[in-house]
Amino acid sequence: MIRRPLFILLALACCALNAQAETAATPWNQLSPDEQRVLSRARDRWDAMPAEQQQRLRQGAARWQQMTPEQREQVRERRQRWQQMTPEQREERHRKLEQFRSLPPETRERLRRSYQLFQGLPPEERARLRERWQNANPDERKKFREALREHRSRGDRPKDKP
Repeated sequence: MIRRPLFILLALACCALNAQAETAATPWNQLSPDEQRVLSRARDRWDAMPAEQQQRLRQGAARWQQMTPEQREQVRERRQRWQQMTPEQREERHRKLEQFRSLPPETRERLRRSYQLFQGLPPEERARLRERWQNANPDERKKFREALREHRSRGDRPKDKP
């Protein structure tokens, strides 16, 4: 006797969840004109997309609309570089990103700060440092890392030689 009401309750819950999932999707014609403009590449397949994918794309469109022209140009450049990568290069990038995400939060933050400092250098200086690093042998790189750690612990600026 208890099984029948439980079954009905479960069936109703499933129907409600299914109806909720179906109504969560947003038809293309209900998007704002700005959203339609930003998401125009997805127009033909929009109505067939799962609601979760639509939501992610709408969030991305909202971020895009908040960006400055310079930020948008940076995104376009990154997307172009991504599209020019081979599948192996993309896989390597994914692997490195996962490796970064697995680092402790303090280490990730330290790396972000170092990257921002590097990005703040003039392009010629960045190119010079990058070339020196690429031309350094493993022992020179190791010494440079050790010197960098020592300088960080003292709070002064390291020499730029690997």
